[in-house]
Parts: sequence; structure tokens; C-alpha cells
Amino acid sequence: MTVHALAASPCAPSSVAEPTQPVWDEALVRRYDTSGPRYTSYPTALSFNEQFTPGDLTQALERSNAGKRALSLYVHVPFCRKICFYCACNKIATKNTALAEPYLSRLDREMVLTARHLDTSRPVEQLHWGGGTPTFLSLNQMGDLIDRLHARFGLSESPERDYAIEIDPREADVFTLRHLQSLGFNRISLGVQDLSPLVQKAINRIQPRVLTETLMEEAHRLGFRSLNLDLIYGLPFQTEKSFADTLRQVIELNPARLSVFNYAHMPERFPPQRRISEDDLPGGEEKLAILRTTIEMLTAAGYVHIGMDHFARPDDSLAVAQHEGSLQRNFQGYSSHAQCDLIGLGVSAISRVGDVYAQNPSDLARYEAALDQGQLATVKGLRLTEDDLIRRDVIERLMCDMRIDLAAVSERWNIDAPRYFAAALERLQSAEKDGLLTRSGDQLSATPIGRLLIRHLAMAFDAHLPGQTGQRYSKIV
Repeated sequence: MTVHALAASPCAPSSVAEPTQPVWDEALVRRYDTSGPRYTSYPTALSFNEQFTPGDLTQALERSNAGKRALSLYVHVPFCRKICFYCACNKIATKNTALAEPYLSRLDREMVLTARHLDTSRPVEQLHWGGGTPTFLSLNQMGDLIDRLHARFGLSESPERDYAIEIDPREADVFTLRHLQSLGFNRISLGVQDLSPLVQKAINRIQPRVLTETLMEEAHRLGFRSLNLDLIYGLPFQTEKSFADTLRQVIELNPARLSVFNYAHMPERFPPQRRISEDDLPGGEEKLAILRTTIEMLTAAGYVHIGMDHFARPDDSLAVAQHEGSLQRNFQGYSSHAQCDLIGLGVSAISRVGDVYAQNPSDLARYEAALDQGQLATVKGLRLTEDDLIRRDVIERLMCDMRIDLAAVSERWNIDAPRYFAAALERLQSAEKDGLLTRSGDQLSATPIGRLLIRHLAMAFDAHLPGQTGQRYSKIV
């Protein structure tokens, strides 16, 4: 979310690139399929430093009160009952829900320590529970956590609120959904990944379609505003044909949103992935065929290709926000709620407050120890320079609108944007020549194939990237 005052004005609706049918060019996709950031933040987390202290975060929280921006809360619940072999999330495998009690107590301490520096009359427009598996918690624990959040920050009852939770269909039922609705959640995201029994067995995630279908039917009946399904391509034993079968079933289920992620096999970084044999993974050519089929089938079914791996029905808030020029990106991906300060709570969570990023430790013991000493658990972060803020604005608008209006950037930041970004524009010349973008005066627009490769276009504006190791990022497609 763009939160700096100078970057607060979104582009006018007429300036936003209209979604179009993607055009496939396999040679171009292969040429540009390099590693690069997803730009859920700029600068990315690789630029965070350990000189950034809890005191730096508290100062940022206090400074943010003057702007009176609304709040977005992210709560990380790291527990899972069973490890999925593809998973790269920060999680703790256990079947004992009692183990969550000490964690919930630490979350409450973190809320208290955070809220004392905030004007809590600021509305909480957005809430997101991720993990792990948030529905690992018992119904009573979920209710307790909502009560604590409400007591510390004051949750919203506005119909415009965006309160979402990630759900594992294997660990939820209709009673779970009814309870979540009573707690104020109005949007849910279901992890599906793939409906093929062969693939499910290979990734240790047996999940018959009926589990997902039953939850979706109940969610529609209860009136949840938006349902998202997560899929992953590049998993063991997937083929273009098998994934097309999954897509046909998913299209029948008619979710409002779809996230179709590229599996990044990095067993040296994520131990559960060592249970997946590289020989079972689809080759590069097969993965590209799966991706092409995915884009063609979803756009034919009426979904808007928001960008990268996100699709939405035209009436969904994501597609509407993109059309209006107010779409944003945060650590959960694309977001329809602009101009919020994001407070991250829990192990590994990241906050984005004004011109500051702050991250908690990924190690649970370190997180708990800091809070037990009565201080915020921040272990690293970054205060952005003016150059960072300008580039964050440009990269975010490119990732969300699929275009950049350099004249508007000049006006927002009181700079000569074409001159300021001369080096970036020079780097983009080859992409322009290859048909990834077009330039007309001060207007840069991604073409349909450029939308798919938007991360590559954004990298041209990244001043931190030259000093980082590319292999630490996932492949673009």
C-alpha cells in the first residue's frame, strides 16, 4: 500500500491500462524468464538491515498518527497440523491446539506494545490472517484473538471493511465458516493447489474436491463478499492436460478471485521440499505450456488477468480497483484497500508504516523472548530515502496499473521524471523493442505479453537490485 503523503494520489481512472486478452509469445517468455523480485515491497526484504531497531518502529508508529491513515492488520498464525512438501511459509507442525495458547498471549503483548504508540481511533479497514494455517486455531481461540484485536485497535463493522482469512479446506467445515462470519470476516481464501489425486499425494496434501466445493457453497450462502482459490503450477507430476482438468473444475466452482502461483523448488532453503524429487517436476517447456493454458482458459472464462499470478472476475473489488487506478500491492499481494498503514503481528510478520518497513524474527523463540522482555520483536527493517519512495511509487503503479504516467510522477514528486529515470528508460529499450511495452510521450504501457512479464519491467527501476544476488529470487514465470 502506498502510504507516503506525496504518493497518495492514484492515477485517474482514464489513465489505467484496460485488461486485455494476453498474447502468448513463447520465445519472449523464455528469453525473459529470469529471477526477480515479486515487489510486494520496494525496496524488497533483502534490503532490510539489522541496525533498524524496535525504537525506530515505535517512532514510525507515532509519526504515522499525524496522517490519520486507516490501518491494515496482518496476523501471522504459524501452526499447521500437517506439512505440505511444497511449502515455503514460516510454520510449525503440530496437532496440539493447546500449543497456540502461549503464542496468542505473545500476540496480545505485541498488540499492547504497538497500540500504545498509535491513535487507535484510526479505523481498521483491512484485516488479514495468514500462516501457516489460521484455521488451526480452535473456534474459541479464533474468537479470543478477534476480541484481543478489537480491544487493542478497535475493529470495524463497516460493510466496506476487507477482513480476510486463509483457510485449509481439510481443517474447516460449515461451522467454521459460520463462526468466522460472526467474528466479522467477509472474505476467505482457500488453499487448493491442484485437484489431481496423483499430485496431491506427491505434495502430502490429500484434498478431495468435495471439501472445497462444500465450503464454497456455504460461503456463498452466508454471503461472504469474495472467495479466492490458490493454485500452484510446477508441482510434481503435473502436466498441461492434468492442470487443465483442475482448471475446468475450478472454473465450475466460480471463485471471485484466483491466485495461480509458480512453484519455486528451493530445497536448500525449505527443508520440506526435500521430500519432492526433482525428477518428478514438470520440465521448463511443460511449465510454460501449463501457464499458457491457464491464462487462456481463465481469460476465456471471463476472468481479468490483474497481473502476474492474479485473476479476478470483472465485478470483484480487485478488478474494480485496477480499473479505477487505486489497486495496491502489499505483503499479501494485490490489495483493493489503498492508503493504509500496515501493522504486521506475529512471527516473521512485516509492517509498512509511512516510510518504514519493520520485520519480526522468523524464529519463534526469538520472537517470544523479545516480547517477554517487554519490547517489540523487530529485528530488522528500513527507513526509506526519498529516492526509495519515488521508486516505490513508480514500481507499484507499474505493477498495479500496468503502465506509468511519467508526467504524473513528475507532478507528484516535483521532479523531471524522464530525466530522473533516464537510466531505467534506457534499460527498458530492449523490452520495448521486443514488444513488452510501448512508449508514447510520457506514457509507458505494458503490452499483453508485458503484463505477464511485469516483474522484469519493474526491475529496471530497482536501484537496490544490482547489489543483490538474483538466485535468491524466484523465476518470473
